[in-house]
Amino acid sequence: MSPQLAGGRGGPGRLRPLLGVVLDALAEGAARRAGPLPAGGPEAVAARVAQTLGEALPEHGTGVQEALRTLVRLTAEGAADPAEPFCAAHLHCPPLAVAAAADLAASALNPSMDSWDQAPAATALEAAVTAALARLVHPGAAAPDALITTGGTESNQLALLLARERAPGVRIVTGANVHHSVPRAAWLLGMPEPVVLDTPSGVLDPARARTALAAVPGPALLVATAGTTDTGVVDPLAELARAAREYGAALHVDAAYGGPLLFSDREAPRLAGLAEADSVTLDLHKLGWQPVAAGVLAVREGESLRPLGHQADYLNAADDTEAGFPDLLGRSLRTTRRPDVLKIAVTLRALGRQGLGRLVDTVCDRARELADLVERHPDLTLYARPAISTVLLRPAGAGDDAVAAIRRRLMLDGRAVLGRARAGGRLWLKATLLNPAQAAGDLEALLALVCATHQEGSTPDDRG
Repeated sequence: MSPQLAGGRGGPGRLRPLLGVVLDALAEGAARRAGPLPAGGPEAVAARVAQTLGEALPEHGTGVQEALRTLVRLTAEGAADPAEPFCAAHLHCPPLAVAAAADLAASALNPSMDSWDQAPAATALEAAVTAALARLVHPGAAAPDALITTGGTESNQLALLLARERAPGVRIVTGANVHHSVPRAAWLLGMPEPVVLDTPSGVLDPARARTALAAVPGPALLVATAGTTDTGVVDPLAELARAAREYGAALHVDAAYGGPLLFSDREAPRLAGLAEADSVTLDLHKLGWQPVAAGVLAVREGESLRPLGHQADYLNAADDTEAGFPDLLGRSLRTTRRPDVLKIAVTLRALGRQGLGRLVDTVCDRARELADLVERHPDLTLYARPAISTVLLRPAGAGDDAVAAIRRRLMLDGRAVLGRARAGGRLWLKATLLNPAQAAGDLEALLALVCATHQEGSTPDDRG
């Protein structure tokens, strides 16, 4: 039997019947799961996978349709589905259907974004989309640029690498609220250990940053955050940008979570000062509703990307580049990479900035509604008003052990997925609202479930 390839002129015809199998299996798996995640916890899920899968590498195959039906249904049944109203733990968004459909096309065509002759149209598309996103982040810059990455971790690593190449020996100054990928990237790149400042208020204090920058003997990179993982708060970017300028430091802003607020006319002012940063991380698989992965690193000066340039004759021979064929090796630290730009481009075209902005406004509104409900609830405590779309709450009077137990019980029962965050010296349940289809009734039901679970498991020891 000839191989059934996804591409080529006959590819769509070969894919069409398989799509029905996949869609049916997704529906069957979701129906079997009947909630935000599978019940039973890790052991039950692993047992179900082992029983269904059998041999992962069988001597003889079971056939295309059986394999698709069985394993897609298995994966869907055992998924944590961010489109479910009670799945609200992480910065893990439900993707738009149009973006997922575009991702299918990317998989079928399989361009590799390491040379123009492997991805002609995708190369030009990426150039146009990254230019538009760079202008969104740095509207006043003369020649901004942006790269497509796998997400915040890669973007932050690239930003630190570029800072190191601009100023060897550069020392990072940042807050304790920074994402773990920043100190990890400093370690990976052999940079000096970062100066990490306490953030008792949750954000990086400009006065503390000034004191730290004044004490750094050589070049410094100030790293701020726009949308922390635990609480979603935004550092005072404008003040921090002024502090960086005063001491001749570069400024990087990790806006993986908060960056897409720029799509919203109403919410964008929360990011005042962002445009002054030398580099900015943002993730469109958070507040952009893209399938993973869809990260971006934007830089104020495109010339700053020059250290990423690399030459491999079989991919970017000098004479080919001189003849006008684009050089892609300087657009990533990766060689082979997917055309993740396609789903982003389709989404931007389908919804426009205004359409994406309305989705941003919706999830921010939902977070405020949830905070209102918690504040009015006699049995719940709210940590703080949401800065973006993250809400921290806990049953009134509950101890940290009880809060952790509530979260685990909800997961084990498959009834809800809530995150956990430590803030103000206490443990909180974290609801990260990224689902624009979530309704007010869903929020009320989620709080009722939290309270009921607490009452079910309460003891005299964990209520104090």
